[in-house]
Amino acid sequence: MKIESRLAQIGSLSEPVTGAVSFPIYQSTAFRHPRLGQSTGFDYARTKSPTRSVLDQAIAELESGDAGFSCSSGMAALQTIFALFSQGDHLLVSLDLYGGTYRLLEKVMSRFGVSATYVDTNDLAALEANRRPGTKAVLIETPTNPLMMITDLPKVCAWAKQQGFITIVDNTLLTPFFQRPIEHGADIVIHSATKYLGGHNDVLAGLIVTKGKELSEQIGFLHNSIGAVLGPQDSWLLMRGMKTLALRMERHQFNATKIAAFLSTHPMVEQVYYPGLESHPDYEIQQRQSSGNTGIFSFKMKEAGSIEPILRSIKLIAFAESLGGVESLMTYPAVQTHADIPEEIRQRIGLDDRLLRFSVGIEHVDDLIADLTNAFEIAKNEF
Repeated sequence: MKIESRLAQIGSLSEPVTGAVSFPIYQSTAFRHPRLGQSTGFDYARTKSPTRSVLDQAIAELESGDAGFSCSSGMAALQTIFALFSQGDHLLVSLDLYGGTYRLLEKVMSRFGVSATYVDTNDLAALEANRRPGTKAVLIETPTNPLMMITDLPKVCAWAKQQGFITIVDNTLLTPFFQRPIEHGADIVIHSATKYLGGHNDVLAGLIVTKGKELSEQIGFLHNSIGAVLGPQDSWLLMRGMKTLALRMERHQFNATKIAAFLSTHPMVEQVYYPGLESHPDYEIQQRQSSGNTGIFSFKMKEAGSIEPILRSIKLIAFAESLGGVESLMTYPAVQTHADIPEEIRQRIGLDDRLLRFSVGIEHVDDLIADLTNAFEIAKNEF
């Protein structure tokens, strides 16, 4: 069955008693035991919940994994995965990284003796040069946020497997509709499901998908023990959002590609970072391992002084953090999403005070371009 059909039918065949096509919200935290030593399969909602179980199964199947785990946020999902590691363990991590992931590694996990080195994960020589005796895993964002760097997943996953490292891939920006890292050799996939999977800026959630019995059991134990699980109401909201994922991702991609092309020729813009453009250095890799492109990209203005009037003047596009919703959002990474990354690292990778990140929504593309044109004109006249 095609992925569009599987998405639309999430939960619709899972309620055998009433035949409800929208799976019910089971708000209960406790479940009766038929008799001593027997269980319905549900005992306590932190361990397993009917509504969450349908979501877990859906994301595991969509990502070609063996088990899915729904968490209370993307950061909760990351923390659950990081609990696999112990004092002295070391991770190789994508150089251009979401600021919250960097903060969790450097401000929290470092206190427990887990360290990380930030490298271009598409560079096997850099990975090889920075691995240590205590290296246990490679954490990859592809595309990265916000500079849209691409990692060749089959190549790097094969290298990691040779070393005995776990490969963890953040698939938030492409979703299983466009990219399925496990099919390219990854061991764990993670999502900030708040973004494209939920899709409506109304639910906070994180998802983990594992491949292999042992790893699935380990994450299952940690998921239950740490307890940062997703509640039934949010599980239902997330499933409802995922039903329209195919339609939304197609529209996000269409709009983003047209706007990225528009901005790439604008005289006030120095560079556009979007893997859907043939000018992107890793365009061919992206074409090979993914069936489409995300709805988010970044662009660098020629003058830092134009940033403030642009953010003040956009109307249809909201100046707000986050991404992946139906509404278009623009973010200033240097002072918002990536402020926790030290300035010297930001400067080294090109994340400076001239960079804007644009999460393109599903509005009409002509209206979005008109909004940008107006804001740019105001900025040009003021600067």
